[in-house]
Amino acid sequence: MLTVETIARVRREHAKGKSVRAIARSLKLSRETVSKYLRSGETAPRYERQVQPYPQLAAFQKDLERLVEENDRQPARDRLDYLGIFKRLQAVGYQGGYDAVRRYIRRWKQRQPAVTPAQAFVPLTFAPGEAYQFDWAEDWIVLDGVTTKVQVAHIRLCHSRMPFVQVYPRQTQEMVFDAHARALAFYGGLCERGIYDNMKTAVETVFVGKDRQFNRRFAQMCSHYLVEPVACSPGAGWEKGQVENQVGTLRQRLFTPRPRVTTLDELNAWLRSEVVTWAQGALHPERRDLTVWEVFQAERSALIAITEPFDGFQETTVSASKTCLIRFDRNRYSVAAAAAGKPVQVRAYADRIVVWCNGQRVGEHRRVFGRDATIYNPLHYLPILARKPGALRNGAPFREWELPPALARVRTRLGRSHDADRQFVAILGAILTDGLDAVETACHEALKDGPCGCDVILNILARRHDVTQPTPVEVPAALRLRIEPAADCARYDGLRPAQEVGHGAG
Repeated sequence: MLTVETIARVRREHAKGKSVRAIARSLKLSRETVSKYLRSGETAPRYERQVQPYPQLAAFQKDLERLVEENDRQPARDRLDYLGIFKRLQAVGYQGGYDAVRRYIRRWKQRQPAVTPAQAFVPLTFAPGEAYQFDWAEDWIVLDGVTTKVQVAHIRLCHSRMPFVQVYPRQTQEMVFDAHARALAFYGGLCERGIYDNMKTAVETVFVGKDRQFNRRFAQMCSHYLVEPVACSPGAGWEKGQVENQVGTLRQRLFTPRPRVTTLDELNAWLRSEVVTWAQGALHPERRDLTVWEVFQAERSALIAITEPFDGFQETTVSASKTCLIRFDRNRYSVAAAAAGKPVQVRAYADRIVVWCNGQRVGEHRRVFGRDATIYNPLHYLPILARKPGALRNGAPFREWELPPALARVRTRLGRSHDADRQFVAILGAILTDGLDAVETACHEALKDGPCGCDVILNILARRHDVTQPTPVEVPAALRLRIEPAADCARYDGLRPAQEVGHGAG
């Protein structure tokens, strides 16, 4: 086999004046081979077969090319591999081997003109405060001892490359709103333009080009923050390449190995400190003399500062049951007794739900993301309890009610009886008018004095009610006394009989 070293000897001996015949004879090569490499100037051997024989495949080349062209026009998930094409060719009579088919397909594709040119990109640059990019990612953590998949919201300022991350249980719209509110607090403002992909929580309809119909609530959020939303072309992740790159970088730094935390709040606080630490040590890719943190500090003045975050909720209308419960997101929450049997509006935030009925707030709970859980607020059932005091013992909302210390001591002092339950229900009923703090203070005062029945506690509350003092009346000058009466009781002795006076003196 001809080697690089042999070709080098051919070139050196020819340079010294040796003839082609002499070189071929000394190196035992053909004169054609020596002449070929001297003419071409190549320094490495290259062999290309001009004609490739296909003894079995020759009669089926047209069929094979047709099958390959049809296969390439199919969607990616429906395309056959080379073995599938080989089986299709066998169905039309081919009896040769698989390797010949595979080699022919590869060489045939190399000879075809490229359908699309190789991708090339224009480097981008952004002014301070001009744009940010948003994206979602999925990662794994160990949450309270359980391996859990979480959704990570990534935001990146395009000028300074300053990242922001926040972990959520889901990728719902209220989570998008909350991520922007927290990013606003972290950055101190947002940019003029936000670059997103075509996520359903933001984009309702994709038109030709860059035209989009954004979700109404998402558009309201952008209007609140004075941000112009821009959606990438479908399948063109490079249009927000900075945040795409951030996902991979921070996954290796922050989520490998999997963080072990007790709550998501703990994880988010740790992520925020780690992001700041990374930014303070990482050099800016364009300004190598500054860190990302230093460029971010300079960019802060160019951000749009908004004082109030957007009220980011997603509203749903449901019906409250006769047991004062609503069902939302596969869990049940209690509402005030006044809303029983009525339609209510549930405003879902990232961390809580707020329930409204006829313009009045009738419930608020910390949001639960499991399923089949029931969350009670015992105060919602106090109007019903006032009518049905017997429900105090077995009512589900009161079974695990953690009472304030003084109120719990009063219940213990009252004991367990029907009369004690009625008295305690009367005390609880005062919460509706006076508030829990006032009732707790009254219970504490009653416990110091000794008796702590409902009459005593209700009396303490009644005395503490603010009584409006009457406005003093100005006395006219004509009615004022000229001689003020003297407070002297001795003059009443003159009205007594003499003997009584004497007897009294003796």
